[in-house]
Amino acid sequence: MRGVAWCLLGVMRTPPADGPDLATVAAARDGDPRALDALAAASLPLVYNIVGRAMNGHPDTDDVVQETMLRAVRGVGELRDPAAFRSWLVAIAIRQVRDSYRDRLARPPAVESDVPVPDFTDQTVERLGLSGQRLETAEATRWLDEEDRPVLALWWQEAAGQLARAELAAGLGISPAHAAVRVARMKERLLTSRTVVHALRRVPQCGAVAVIAAGWNGEPSPLWRKRLARHVRDCPWCLAGSADMIPAERLLGGLPLVAVPAGLAARVLARAAGAFWTPGHPGQPGSLGQSAYPGQPAHPGQSGYSGQYGNPGQQSYAAPGAGQDAPGQGAAGHGTGGIRAARHARHARMLSKGALSVQPKLVAVSVAVVTCAAGGSYAVANTHRAAAPAAITTVAASPHVMRPVPLVTHSARVTPSATHSAKPPASPSKTASPSPTPPKTSPPAVTLTSQRKGVSTWNFTGAPQALAESGASWYYNWGSAPNGITAPSGVSYVPMIWGAASVTDATMAQVRGEGKILLGFNEPDMAGQANMTPAQALALWPKLMATGMTLGSPAVATGAATPGGWLDQFMTGAKQDGYRVDFITVHWYGGDFRTGPAVQELQSYLQSIWDRYHLPIWLTEFALTSYSGGTATFPAEAEQAAFLTAATTMLDGLSYVQRYAWFALPTSSGSGTTGLFDPGPSVTQVGRAFESAR
Repeated sequence: MRGVAWCLLGVMRTPPADGPDLATVAAARDGDPRALDALAAASLPLVYNIVGRAMNGHPDTDDVVQETMLRAVRGVGELRDPAAFRSWLVAIAIRQVRDSYRDRLARPPAVESDVPVPDFTDQTVERLGLSGQRLETAEATRWLDEEDRPVLALWWQEAAGQLARAELAAGLGISPAHAAVRVARMKERLLTSRTVVHALRRVPQCGAVAVIAAGWNGEPSPLWRKRLARHVRDCPWCLAGSADMIPAERLLGGLPLVAVPAGLAARVLARAAGAFWTPGHPGQPGSLGQSAYPGQPAHPGQSGYSGQYGNPGQQSYAAPGAGQDAPGQGAAGHGTGGIRAARHARHARMLSKGALSVQPKLVAVSVAVVTCAAGGSYAVANTHRAAAPAAITTVAASPHVMRPVPLVTHSARVTPSATHSAKPPASPSKTASPSPTPPKTSPPAVTLTSQRKGVSTWNFTGAPQALAESGASWYYNWGSAPNGITAPSGVSYVPMIWGAASVTDATMAQVRGEGKILLGFNEPDMAGQANMTPAQALALWPKLMATGMTLGSPAVATGAATPGGWLDQFMTGAKQDGYRVDFITVHWYGGDFRTGPAVQELQSYLQSIWDRYHLPIWLTEFALTSYSGGTATFPAEAEQAAFLTAATTMLDGLSYVQRYAWFALPTSSGSGTTGLFDPGPSVTQVGRAFESAR
């Protein structure tokens, strides 16, 4: 019976659908009006589906579709190779999605509305008549991380037979090898989301799920995916029937594109025709809405605009064929209000619970770390941010694993903050005359820097300046490359092998070129993160050792010192197999917002880890965040800042803590008071405390 189901539901992947023929593209490029009309009409459905799924029905979706088509029409005259048209078009679409997201972040918060707004998942289900596992898969896309949406939008069309992998990679502005890693990560989270949706739909529902979701309002989010998955992955009742899940690629194979609404199609095609037929040739000076497009897909890894989705592992993005941003892009009269209320109404159909929609730290980004000499940090006055001469420090070999590779360290330094510098006094007059008493001025604020001190970050407006002002001496972004972040002098980058899908020859070669230290798998004990068993991690560990880099252990979310826990099993296996682990990487989030008890709890946890493994420790995620009660809650900024100051002072006295990393450099809607800098950058109260931390 199962074989029959596979035959009925599992459609084999079809070859990529044929795009506009080369003759049509070439004729449109040369100015043929009929060819241009045909090209625009043939391209619009694909653009609409990619943008719609990437933005999940945001009110600005129609505007982004229209802007994409206008840019394509205006720039087609500069397209050198007609065969590259689809890759070029897809890249413009993703670029516009990312630009729209960046612009939304800069807008003031919109007023909430109670008017229901169907998202793109609703449209897909209703217009394509999805049911069964296809319906569950569509519903599961709502639980993905924001950074997954552009990847999902392109992969969905690849699975449906509309795009080739090379076009997907070109759309993301990365190499095919890196695209494979990004797709694999997204698919892991999609599979986890499918199991969560499956469990929520079970009748009767698991009692434990009902308890966990008691504070949930029914709006899917990465945070609730992670919380629910912690139970679902080990619950026989919730998982019943999940073994028969058909791979998403087979479910999506052969699905048609969602039809473009007639009104939108008419507006877009009319604007596209008008944009092309104006004085001057497209792509030439004098054309309406002039933009310059290179016309060729960018080389993988080409530098340029970096997507604002912040994802760990986000490749530096140069939109193939994209020109300058049009000022004022975005929808006039459209607001982001109503989305939350509308989603609440939608998802109440699946399960009526109560909760806060939170963008979790788990997906947005994890942490960055900072290093210091094993004996602690010290401050040295310095008026420049140039890197201090490097010194070599070695860590004693542990009986648990092989002797670690030496870590590079450098001294702490104190940097006056430019934003607080005093104005120089005016030159004195030659004629002596009484002068008023000069006003009292506060001493300039200083930023402390030590090898311990670092941050996790994704690319955001002002990221390089924020790195410089924070005093961090290193950072990481959950990826294998800096991905467009230009670090200031004296700030180093530490790559990570995020999960099993990252263990490829290409990624291993990439990280070797990024430095001498490598972070291991990210929260492998969590279904929503790397999601690996200790045995799976150990099987891949020799490939990480083969880089010759200093290796950090997998960073578990909880229970690093628990006998028989995930990390304990991994370290025991590493010892038995003679594998090298050079330092222990851990995460910690405190739910007690009182400074003294929180600092003591963190110190006790780190001490227990040291007592168990006797290896240097990197604390790569920490902050005050409480997950009790079903929703993430945060202390006031003053409380968070007080904890940061006290905790870093405590860490400075622990010789076995080599590096720590606060979560995180940028602020975000889901990280409460933990962010150090708003876009711009503009330092927060917590950021001020971090600047003064050693």
